[in-house]
Amino acid sequence: MLKMLDGWVCAFLLVLYCSVEVIDASAGDADPRYRVCITQCQETGCVAQRCFPNCKFSSDGEFIDRPWYMQQEPLYLQWKKWDCQSDCRYYCMLDREKERESHNLGPVKYHGKWPFRRIYGMQEPASVAFSALNLAMHFHGWVSFFILIYYKLPLKDGKKAYYEYAGLWHMYGLLSLNSWFWSAVFHSRDVDITEKLDYSSAVVLLGYSLILAILRTFSIRDEATRVMVAAPLIAFVTTHVMYINFYLLDYGMSCHVIFILLLPRLRVDCRNNSA
Repeated sequence: MLKMLDGWVCAFLLVLYCSVEVIDASAGDADPRYRVCITQCQETGCVAQRCFPNCKFSSDGEFIDRPWYMQQEPLYLQWKKWDCQSDCRYYCMLDREKERESHNLGPVKYHGKWPFRRIYGMQEPASVAFSALNLAMHFHGWVSFFILIYYKLPLKDGKKAYYEYAGLWHMYGLLSLNSWFWSAVFHSRDVDITEKLDYSSAVVLLGYSLILAILRTFSIRDEATRVMVAAPLIAFVTTHVMYINFYLLDYGMSCHVIFILLLPRLRVDCRNNSA
């Protein structure tokens, strides 16, 4: 009963979140002083006495700013470096937060994120740590399941597991590991490519979780029936992943897609709890 209640509470909170209009600006980056600081930084390459080598200008004085992943250095060396825009935003944010703190004002979000300090080149160290812990726990669970199926339980001829859903659960474990890996990468470095990989991995994992929940709950063992159940959901998830990668990364639409994928799974859980 408590599990069913928790599921519906999560669904309610998700609906409430989705009902709020999604906007690009946060209170911090809408601050006029913050905007002035950004403009001055992009014109001079400096914030107060702090200047950035990534803010480069051509001979005619025009600003040159190339994304970190378009530079010529190896990727592992670029990872701890930042482009001019990122440095300007970060140090303007820190200076503005110091001013707010001196006036006994609380922190606000900038570009949808709280003002965390970088640690070893990571933007959100706490989120990275939690994502890494989730990754470690899923890896432990997947390895434990593998050992149980293939080393502790009897096998069929040809060393195949008796458990008919073993392959499906292995795929779930791999997709979970992939999702939490890109979550950790995204929170350590928020750029366009890591953001898309993070959201795409999350959507794929949710879609597959729904497929697996349906197949396992209704004990669907026939391969043809499994394909008939999975095909429309795979097409739906694939279409959305292509949409957010090649057309528009719409947070509002992604939220509604997550709800669409999550609601049937909550109904399946409720059916299991009532049985």
